[in-house]
Amino acid sequence: MRALGIILAGGNNNRMRELSNKRAIAAMPVAGSYRAIDFALSNMANSHIQKVAVLTQYNARSLNEHLSSSKWWDFGRKQGGLFVFTPTITKENSLWYQGTADAIYQNITFLKNSHEPYVVIASGDGIYKLDYNKVLEFHIAKRADITVVCTECRDQSEVERFGVIRMNDDCRIEEFEEKPIISSYNTVSTGIYVIRRRQLIELLERAAQEDRHDFVNDILIRYKNLKRIYGYKIDSYWSNISTAEAYYRTNMAFLEPGIRNYFFRQEPAVKTKIDDLPPAKYNAGASVKNSLVASGCIINGTVENSVLFKGVFVGNNCVIRNSVILNDVYIGDNTHIENCIVESRDTIRADSDYRGEDGVRIVVEKNDRYVI
Repeated sequence: MRALGIILAGGNNNRMRELSNKRAIAAMPVAGSYRAIDFALSNMANSHIQKVAVLTQYNARSLNEHLSSSKWWDFGRKQGGLFVFTPTITKENSLWYQGTADAIYQNITFLKNSHEPYVVIASGDGIYKLDYNKVLEFHIAKRADITVVCTECRDQSEVERFGVIRMNDDCRIEEFEEKPIISSYNTVSTGIYVIRRRQLIELLERAAQEDRHDFVNDILIRYKNLKRIYGYKIDSYWSNISTAEAYYRTNMAFLEPGIRNYFFRQEPAVKTKIDDLPPAKYNAGASVKNSLVASGCIINGTVENSVLFKGVFVGNNCVIRNSVILNDVYIGDNTHIENCIVESRDTIRADSDYRGEDGVRIVVEKNDRYVI
């Protein structure tokens, strides 16, 4: 493909609550065995984009470990590769990334040293499958300066989380409002953009001279009447996990047969880093219904309508319902967990009871697993 990729994975959001205290949102576990960033990386690889830069910043340790080898997404080629860029103190700059445009600008040498004519920019917290080649074909056919991938937000109450778009009959964007309190439109930006590389360099340099740092407000919205900005609408599954509630809903969506079939059984595949773990083990008395149970789990109790990530231990007489249990959680005997997200590496004492009464509850317990 005649494009290079940039994945923005450095942001933080307080609406993730305790879940983002120790990891970037792009590193959040999804669907039992994946990380959020795997979906953008897989889309890049499946679209034959061989050169991809990931821009990290907030709580990047877990994300950097996940990205330590490019072979899992097939970027390990002599041409191209996977590049991870973090903020760096230089003679000219000693600041953290001040916004999405500034993050790319601080790594503008990557763009200037590349030869691909186009750039695909994606967010690291989107859960979707997309052939970026089709977006590029649309971009070229429309002779667009910038193409924004958009979708329909089915829940009007969620519109305030996104950039809201109004297009004309030719798909040219006429209005773009970033995270409005209320809007009569429900077409929202997915945070995926296609732009010519030289044009991107020009716009970033101009924004930096004017001390502007945000890609949406200072480039898309600022130039919407001066540049040919078009919207490419998708109707396949897309979700953004930037709030705790959205993260919970996204994981629970994978319990639907149609969603599982779309991501797990239909090509192209979603790729991730593989851990050498034994298969899940179901001991006598275990009961599992409509759940995803990852490798390395040991189940003794009852699990219903839940997602269990790698290395989870469920004790005797436990009941887990409508919950997301992250990696390496130990759940003691006779415990009841319902409508919860349990943070990774937690130790839940025996006879505990956690229930989300008014929405999803996040459980963070750091009890000692072994008493000396």
